[in-house]
Amino acid sequence: MSRYDSRSGDPTSYRDRRSDSGFGGSTGYGGSVRSSSSRKNYEGGESPRKLDLDGLTPFEKNFYVESPSVAAMSEKDVEEYRKRREITVEGRDVPKPVKSFHDVGFPDYVLQEITRAGFVEPTPIQAQGWPMALKGRDLIGIAETGSGKTLAYLLPAIVHVNAQPILAPGDGPIVLVLAPTRELAVQIQQEATKFGASSKIKNTCIYGGVPKGPQVRDLQKGVEIVIATPGRLIDMMESHHTNLRRVTYLVLDEADRMLDMGFDPQIRKIVSQIRPDRQTLYWSATWPKEVEQLARQFLYNPYKVTIGSSDLKANHAIRQHVDIVSESQKYNKLVKLLEDIMDGSRILIFMDTKKGCDQITRQLRMDGWPALSIHGDKSQAERDWVLSEFKAGKSPIMTATDVAARGLDVKDVKFVINYDFPGSLEDYVHRIGRTGRAGAKGTAYTFFTASNARFAKELITILEEAGQKVSPELAAMGRGAPPPPSGHGGFRDRGRGYGGGRSWS
Repeated sequence: MSRYDSRSGDPTSYRDRRSDSGFGGSTGYGGSVRSSSSRKNYEGGESPRKLDLDGLTPFEKNFYVESPSVAAMSEKDVEEYRKRREITVEGRDVPKPVKSFHDVGFPDYVLQEITRAGFVEPTPIQAQGWPMALKGRDLIGIAETGSGKTLAYLLPAIVHVNAQPILAPGDGPIVLVLAPTRELAVQIQQEATKFGASSKIKNTCIYGGVPKGPQVRDLQKGVEIVIATPGRLIDMMESHHTNLRRVTYLVLDEADRMLDMGFDPQIRKIVSQIRPDRQTLYWSATWPKEVEQLARQFLYNPYKVTIGSSDLKANHAIRQHVDIVSESQKYNKLVKLLEDIMDGSRILIFMDTKKGCDQITRQLRMDGWPALSIHGDKSQAERDWVLSEFKAGKSPIMTATDVAARGLDVKDVKFVINYDFPGSLEDYVHRIGRTGRAGAKGTAYTFFTASNARFAKELITILEEAGQKVSPELAAMGRGAPPPPSGHGGFRDRGRGYGGGRSWS
């Protein structure tokens, strides 16, 4: 029996959650009360002020009991384990990492789902993030996509929900997960459904581009977990279809991406509606200044866990090939590359613009290639259909704008092709990270033009850190030399890493 299961004597445990929630109506936490700005900087300033909490029902958020096997780990054991798994921690009273799922003390119904999913051991972010999250403290997690962070916050969320009073009519969610894109939100919902079903935790996914009716009905029935994109959630709040008075567990997933997409004002507006003594979990693949500044305003005395280096770097399981080309060469180079690598495996091709995406897809189909495209102007129904065709392998080539670069979890994408180089090195790392997931190997091909020269130096750093070969042409561009005459470079000689300047022709 789990340590959490044994809490049945507690009137707020999940076995006997009370209905007298004390929320709803005017007793809830509204936007007029001071927001999380009462939390000073996150390095341990003042706690949420009592004035802000008047009239709010206290809630439970610390559920962690260290298992005997974890308690027995010496400081040296802990240090060696963290070093081996590239875990770096910051904060006060950081708990030791767990080595197995049973060390966490999850309820039996959660452990059964973990077993059914075939997981062998926690990923690094889970090993350190679970004890942190279960202690009820705020948490910053820096980890690349595909690292298992969704379950790092969802499983503690399920434990959190089951310890709170049951929802009363008119109550909003207990757990709110904010995500930058519809695709990521839907994927998070799939995991929430899988792992929350056994304890009858209801969830819904709130995003734009589809009719509001089904989402409104879900919210009105009452759901414990809401996964949402910021714009549609604000729409639902302003239409009084939901409220955030009950939210005590807030997750911001891919915070860097949300800021890139300009969601800063919406995030602030949403967070201002949530009680300041909530637990906040803040996830990002990168740690630029903007992301750190937002964390300082929203989090109080957090733990911080970083997996791998906080410096930008690519997954080492991905072989990276960069070809110096001119803009006019790109399409012919793409076709020759597809002829070389096409074996029925899934191939994801990234473009900068929606128009370019549609044009290249149309041209590929005219030339007999089974390609479909996905971007922000497509209806949600069409995007879902394209994704399902791609996942099923019926259309093994998918072109995409950056809407698919983060959060898109398609198994067995063997090749990623950057037809257009992205606008930042962060986006480059996220794009190629769609392959080489969950321990698999992957390959990324990138077309690099004279107009991309300003990225050459940083790209070389990423390639070298990952043990990839750098072509003489790219190295020269990194030193500020003009690009070579058209026709140089190529991917033919893939057996020796980068093509070494050989032409495709």
